[in-house]
Amino acid sequence: MYNCTIVLYTANQKYDQKDVVMKNMNNEDAVLVGTTLKVYRYALKKGKPIGIREVQRALKFSSPTLSSYHLSKLERAGLLRQTNEGYVVDKVILRNLVRLRRLLVPRYLFYSLFFATATFIELFFFKPSVLTREYVFAVAVSVAATLSYSYETARIWLKNRI
Repeated sequence: MYNCTIVLYTANQKYDQKDVVMKNMNNEDAVLVGTTLKVYRYALKKGKPIGIREVQRALKFSSPTLSSYHLSKLERAGLLRQTNEGYVVDKVILRNLVRLRRLLVPRYLFYSLFFATATFIELFFFKPSVLTREYVFAVAVSVAATLSYSYETARIWLKNRI
């Protein structure tokens, strides 16, 4: 025997579903995708108030209306705030990124540098006179961690075009 569920929607239920979708648009995860994410990153990099025309020119949008749409979308989500000078970042959300002044750097870069330094120190300062299994294993783990974090850094850097 088959179980079949039939779902009937009334006009009010469909409106409620649209309302839920609009509420989800206020969620940062739903808003920070595609072109809106590019606008948000641009605002983060600038670090000062930005205008509609400035965003249009910098990101090569076809019209100021498009940049206005994305800026207002970020404002509704609470990520940007409009002031007399323009739009400023109100809430900083950096996934896998660390902000160093105006530069956005993948956080995996720091892990990669840490493990590369640890590998260098192991190879040149802690090298025993007779190679042991433990030493080779420790070096292999350090090299593997360096390579994996370097790969993740490069992947994020290229994907996001920071």
